[in-house]
Amino acid sequence: MRFVKNTEMVESLKGDYRAASLTARQLAMLDYATKLTREPWAMTEADLASLRAAGLDDRAILDLSQTVAYFAYVNRIADGLGVELDDYAL
Repeated sequence: MRFVKNTEMVESLKGDYRAASLTARQLAMLDYATKLTREPWAMTEADLASLRAAGLDDRAILDLSQTVAYFAYVNRIADGLGVELDDYAL
């Protein structure tokens, strides 16, 4: 956690992010990211509508989707190859 300024926020996000002190926009983004990560086949137009209602435009939704997909990809590659975290990342 040496790279973050708000360590309390990080700690609250480690558990149930829905219990953290988040804005409606942040919560909508995390709900979307969670569903896209765990159930990408279940995504619907309603998921995009929730993001738009939270103030994201199409570019922001694309950026969010690409970021979520990138992290999913990198983590799967690392897990598949047995990459271990450095001590500073724990």
